Amino acid sequence: MNKLDQLKQMTTVVADTGDIAAIEKWCPQDATTNPSLLLKAASMDQYSEALVKAVTYGQTFKGDSTLQIQKASDYFAVEIGKQISAIIPGRISTEVDARLSFDTEATVNKAREIIQLYAEMGINKDRVLIKIASTWEGIQAAKILESEDIQCNLTLLFSFTQAVAAAEAGAFLISPFVGRILDWFKANTDQQDYKAEEDPGVISVSKIYNFYKKAGYNTLVMGASFRNLGEIEQLAGCDRLTISPDLLAQLAEDSGELTRKLTPSSKGAAPSERLSEQQFRWDLNQDAMATEKLAQGIRNFAIDQVALETLLKGISLA
Repeated sequence: MNKLDQLKQMTTVVADTGDIAAIEKWCPQDATTNPSLLLKAASMDQYSEALVKAVTYGQTFKGDSTLQIQKASDYFAVEIGKQISAIIPGRISTEVDARLSFDTEATVNKAREIIQLYAEMGINKDRVLIKIASTWEGIQAAKILESEDIQCNLTLLFSFTQAVAAAEAGAFLISPFVGRILDWFKANTDQQDYKAEEDPGVISVSKIYNFYKKAGYNTLVMGASFRNLGEIEQLAGCDRLTISPDLLAQLAEDSGELTRKLTPSSKGAAPSERLSEQQFRWDLNQDAMATEKLAQGIRNFAIDQVALETLLKGISLA
C-alpha cells in the first residue's frame, strides 16, 4: 500500500480543499473549507452556477446591499458544502465569518444560520462542523453551540492554552495549525531547517494529542496546515489530519512504510481547576507565536471574506 492508504488505516483523512474533483479523486472521510478556499473555488468554472444561485438568494432579503451580500456569501459556502457532502461519507466543515471572531453572540447566531441553510438544502447538522477561530469568544460560542448539538471545529489553534480551553468547552474537534507554527519559527529564529520530529508544529500537536488522551477529553485533534510530508508522517495516528490535494498526491505516490507515531495512552483525569478567561488571555499573551499567528490568521481570512463578497457584488443576474 502507498502511504496514503496506510495513513487511512490509523487516521481519519480529511481533504483541505473546496475542489470537488480533488475530493472525488482522493476519497477522504471528511472535508474542510475556509474563506481562502472558498475564494479559490469561486474562481473555478464549475462553481459559476453556485455563485449565481448565491446572489439570487441574497437578493431575497429586503435590506441594504451589505446584508444581501453577506447572505449570498453564506449561501455560497453552504452550497459548496452541500456539493462536497454528496461525495464524502463524513462531515463538511464550514467557517463562520472571521470578522465575528471576538463576538460570541454574533458567532452563535451566524452558526445557527449556517446550520439552518444546510437544513433547507437537505443536509442534517450531524454532517456539518462549524469552524470558529479559537479566540476566547469563539471558544465560548462553541460551548453554547455544542449544548445545542451543533458540533464545532475550533480552528486557528496554535497554543496549548487554546487547546485546553477548547476541550473544557466540549468542542467536537480542534484544528491545530502545524505548518504555520513552523513558518513563525523560521521567520523569527535563526534556525531554518528542522528534522520532522523536531518541527515545532509537530511537537505542539503531539503534546496536545497526548494531553487529551491522558486527561480523557473527547475532543478530537485534527492536525492542519501542513508544509511537507514529514509533518504528516510524524503525526500518523492522530485522530484526524486535514491535508491539501498536493500533499495527498505525494502520499499516494510514496510506497514506503508509514509508522504510527501517535497512540492513545491510558486515561487519567482532567485538571481539577478549569481555565479562567484571565489565565487564558495571559497565557496566550505570553506566547508570541500563538498571539501573532492567531491575529494574522483572522486578518487574512477576513481579507479573503471581503474579496469573496466583492466578487459576489460584481455578478450580474441579467
